[in-house]
Amino acid sequence: MLAAAQAALLPGTLSDAELSRRIAQGDMRALEHLMRLHNRTLFRTARSILRDDAEAEDAVQEAYLQAYRSIGAFRGDAKLSTWLIRIVANEALARRRKDARRAAIVPIRGGGVEEHEFEAEAEVRDQDGPESQTQRSELRRLLEQKIDELPESFRAVFMLRALEELPVDETAAALGIPEATVRTRFFRARSQLREALSQEIDLAFDDAFAFLGERCDRIVARVLARLS
Repeated sequence: MLAAAQAALLPGTLSDAELSRRIAQGDMRALEHLMRLHNRTLFRTARSILRDDAEAEDAVQEAYLQAYRSIGAFRGDAKLSTWLIRIVANEALARRRKDARRAAIVPIRGGGVEEHEFEAEAEVRDQDGPESQTQRSELRRLLEQKIDELPESFRAVFMLRALEELPVDETAAALGIPEATVRTRFFRARSQLREALSQEIDLAFDDAFAFLGERCDRIVARVLARLS
């Protein structure tokens, strides 16, 4: 009876350890839940390194396959999300290194910079009519362009801290860098974007690099097809 009750549990109610155990046992429903839960974060991570949507999708798919093959070794020393971010970041970095046109990582020295939160610099609009939507769409494209123009070492940190809102310690663990470096790079990235986008930057945050349902479904379908 207990086993039946456990089997009936929805994937969303499971701990990281139980979810990883089920995936290791070949539970495709648990794997699909895992992918839908982390797709956006992993796509944004890969996208911040590769600066190409299609290449980032491929990197995420390959990262999931790597994770599936090695998830039996997951011991819960870090969050499952952190473990996945490490895998997709390594995959994206490996792909970037194969392309001689990609810029090398720019090392940033120094730490201990105080982290200041973004200030709300724009008034909230009462209405979101067609004109406002067009303006936000244009601003979102500008934001994505300016993020792409950040130094390589800034982009992944900015994606995880600002867009995904990961805490400093998780970002540091996922990217394998000291927490002080995360604070420094995030502070400098924000300063550059503020200068480029001025008071309108906050209006585009929620929509930047939107992970659409179609892309989510496509990645899930491709991974499951390759495993079938």
